[in-house]
Amino acid sequence: MKIAVCVKQVPDTNEVKINQETGTLIREGVPSIINPDDKNALEAALALKEEEEARVTVLSMGPPQAKAALKEALAMGADEAWLVSDRAFGGSDTWATATIMAAAIEKTGPYDAIFCGRQAIDGDTAQVGPEIAEFLGIPQITYVKEIKMGPGGFEVIRHTETGSYRMAVKGPVLFTAIKELNQPRYPKISSIFKYYDGEDVIGTLALDDLDIDHTQIGLKGSPTNVFRSFVPIKEKHTEMMEGLNGKEKAVMLVDKLSSLKLI
Repeated sequence: MKIAVCVKQVPDTNEVKINQETGTLIREGVPSIINPDDKNALEAALALKEEEEARVTVLSMGPPQAKAALKEALAMGADEAWLVSDRAFGGSDTWATATIMAAAIEKTGPYDAIFCGRQAIDGDTAQVGPEIAEFLGIPQITYVKEIKMGPGGFEVIRHTETGSYRMAVKGPVLFTAIKELNQPRYPKISSIFKYYDGEDVIGTLALDDLDIDHTQIGLKGSPTNVFRSFVPIKEKHTEMMEGLNGKEKAVMLVDKLSSLKLI
């Protein structure tokens, strides 16, 4: 069995600040991490690898520094890693990103299963995984809470706000993982030394390596764009309840909250 996992390197959003003048994220000095849901996707792939003797390939689209995320994935147990990187990819929205990643998956595949995180914490769109499946023309099951191999293929529990659904599907198929799926493992110390300090074994795929319509990628090929990013302004107002006693103040407070439609 061959499994592909798509991961994204994202800024640690607990540390992110926004430039008030430009409306862009301030990334300088901000630590980067593997997107949390993508780690759940990777853990699911690694668990299947242990059960089914599968080979796990990890792919990430991003600038050269995204290799750090791929090194971590290799240290966790992945067999192969590819950085999908080219200046022409800059400014890609979810449509363009999925176009590029689908081409990279076709280049390095075929695969029996593709795992993605539900969504990235820096965008929260939950669009790239399903779009990849559409571009590849394969079935998809999103919001996967449990997964195992059965007699006829993959047996999955899909968790939604309206309930959980037990499903069965044959590969090739794309899954998107949620945090309830598992607890990602820590890399082994020996693997950390091997992949962080050893020879660079990460492959690179650029625009010329992929079969892509150049009009469908990058900023110009993206049908959507972010108009403006900003930090919401939070204001606080204090009003003192003046009254002769506690009972009178309580009545005034209830009247005030009612007028504001808070109760």
